[in-house]
Amino acid sequence: MTRNLQWSLQKRDSSIYRYKSETGSAPGSIINFSRTPLISVVIPTHNGPPKWLKCAIQSVVEQTYSRWQLCIVDDSSTETGTIRLLSRIRDPRIDIKILKTNVGISSATNEAISSSKGEYITFLDQDDELTNDALAEIVNAVNRDNPDLIYSDEDTFEDSLFGRKYIHAHFKPDYSPDHLLSHNYITHLLVVKRTLMDKIGVFRPEYDGAQDYDMTLRAVESADTICHIRKVLYHWRYHPASTSHQAGSREKCSDAGRRAVEDAVRRRKLHAIVEPTNLQNFYRILRRLNGEPLVSIIIPYVDMPELLETCINSITSRTTYPNYEILGTNNKEEKTFDIMARWADKNHRIRFADCYVPFNYAESNNRAVRLASGEYIVFLNKGIEILTPQWIEVLLEHAQREEVGVVGGKLYSPDGAVQHAGIVVGIKGLVGHPHRRFPGESTGYFHRLVLTQNVSAVTGALMMVKRSKYLEVGGMDSINLPISLNDVDFCLRLREKRYWNVFTPYCEAIHSESISCGNDAEPGRQVPFEKEIRYFTWRHQKILSHGDPFYNPNLSLDNEDIRYMNQPYLGEDKKIGCFCQKSEHGFSN
Repeated sequence: MTRNLQWSLQKRDSSIYRYKSETGSAPGSIINFSRTPLISVVIPTHNGPPKWLKCAIQSVVEQTYSRWQLCIVDDSSTETGTIRLLSRIRDPRIDIKILKTNVGISSATNEAISSSKGEYITFLDQDDELTNDALAEIVNAVNRDNPDLIYSDEDTFEDSLFGRKYIHAHFKPDYSPDHLLSHNYITHLLVVKRTLMDKIGVFRPEYDGAQDYDMTLRAVESADTICHIRKVLYHWRYHPASTSHQAGSREKCSDAGRRAVEDAVRRRKLHAIVEPTNLQNFYRILRRLNGEPLVSIIIPYVDMPELLETCINSITSRTTYPNYEILGTNNKEEKTFDIMARWADKNHRIRFADCYVPFNYAESNNRAVRLASGEYIVFLNKGIEILTPQWIEVLLEHAQREEVGVVGGKLYSPDGAVQHAGIVVGIKGLVGHPHRRFPGESTGYFHRLVLTQNVSAVTGALMMVKRSKYLEVGGMDSINLPISLNDVDFCLRLREKRYWNVFTPYCEAIHSESISCGNDAEPGRQVPFEKEIRYFTWRHQKILSHGDPFYNPNLSLDNEDIRYMNQPYLGEDKKIGCFCQKSEHGFSN
C-alpha cells in the first residue's frame, strides 16, 4: 500500500479480524465491487495526544479499500505536538484544516464535513482506530443494499507495557427503535450517506457531548434503509483522560443526550416525556396513555390453587390501573372451587370460565380471548406474582402504539435471579432466555436488562397485546402448537406483520415457572412436544437460519449467559455478515 506520510508507519496486527468474504476473495479487493464510492472519514481534533492521533490516521491509511478521503479539522489546538504532527502530513488524500479559534466538537466536525467529497461519510475520534477492513465492509454493504445509514459493532482497547488488550466488545442488535430511544447503542462506527445528511443537516452544537446521538436519531427518521454490519470495525480507546470517564463530562453528555431524545420525541409528535435513569446516558420514554381502556387479564390454571391465590391477590392488592377484569380459565381440581367462588363474590372484576381443552394450551387461550371483554388482553401464568403497582400502565403505554405487537415484562425466579427479559430465537437450536440466572440487580450485557428495547418474542407467562392484533394473526396456533412454543410463534407472526415486539424492564413480577408450568418430559407430553419442535423449526426456518435480529450472531447460541462465541471477539466466519432492512420507523402516538 502506498504511504505518503512523512513518518514511519508501524503495521498493527490485524489478524484477529481475518475472515472469509462471501465471494471467497480478499475483503476490500475493488475488483469485487461494482460500485467503488469515495468514503470520507472525518476526524475533529483538539490537543489530541500526537501518538494516538497518529494511530488514528494510520488506521485510515492502512485500509484495504483505497478510495477514501480523510478530512481532519484541528479545533485550535494549543498542543505543539499536535500541530507539528499535522503539519508534516503530505498525502493528497488527506485534507487538513486548522481553525484559529476554538468552536467546539460539532462545529469542528461540520468544518470537516464541508471539506468532504465522499458519497458516504463516516466519523473517527482522534484517539480511536478503525480495523483495516472497515471501509471495505462499508463498500460491501453499499454494493449489496445501497443503505442510507450503516453502523457496525465495536470494542474497547487499552495499551500497556504488556501490549494491547481488546476488551468490552459491543455486539449490537440490528436496528431497534425502542433501544435507540433508551440509549445510543449505535455510536461507532456510524456511516451516513451524503444525500441523507443533505436532507437532515449536519451536527448541532447545542447537543455537544451527544452530537452523534442527536445525528443518529435524526438520521433514522429519514433513512429508508438501515444496515448493521455484524462485525467489529471500530476500536474505542480506553484511557482515564477520556471525557467518557470524567464525572463532569459524563453529566454534561448525559444531559445533552436527554435533550436530544426530547427533541426526537417532539419531532415525532409522541405524547411522552423523557426521564433519566440511574445510569448516565440511559433514558426512559414515559408515554401518555390514551384513555383507560378495559384490560382483560387471562389466567389459565389446572391445579395448584395456592399459586392462583397468590397471583390474584397480588393483582388486586397492588394494581393501580382502574379498568381491568380478571378471567380465570380451565379448572379440573376441586380445591380451586372455593377460591373461585370466594373471589367471584368478593370482587366484581373477577370471573371464571371453563375453557379447558386437554393438551391444548393455545386453544384454551383462544377461547378465553373470545370470552374476554377487554380491548387489550394480558396473558398471565398462574405462577406470577405482580411486583410493580403500575404494571398495566407500563405495558399499556406500548401496547397502545399502532406499530407495536406484544409487550412483555421482566420476570424473576423466586430466589430473585433473572428468569425472563425477552426471548431469543436460535439459542440451543430453538429458543432461549438471554440473561437467565443473572443476579436480579444486574444490569446485564451493555445494560440491556434495564432498557426498554425491541425483541423477537416474549414469554406468554406475562404479555399484553391489543385484542384486534391478536385476532389479526389468528391468535395462537392450536393446531400445530397446542402445548409448547405457541407464545413464541404468536410473537413471530406479529413480527411478520411488521409489528415491533417490546420488552420493558419497568414491569416486574416473580414467576414460579418450574412449579407452575410442569415438565414437557412428563408422560404423554414428550411426543407432542417433539412434533411441535419439528413444526416450529419448519415454520420459522428463516429466522433460525439468518439469526435473531435482536441478538448478535457473534454471541453464543449454546447458552443463555451472553458470552462471546470465542476469543478473540469475532465468531465463526459463517456468522459474520451484514444485516440490512427497510426502516420501519414506527413513530406513532
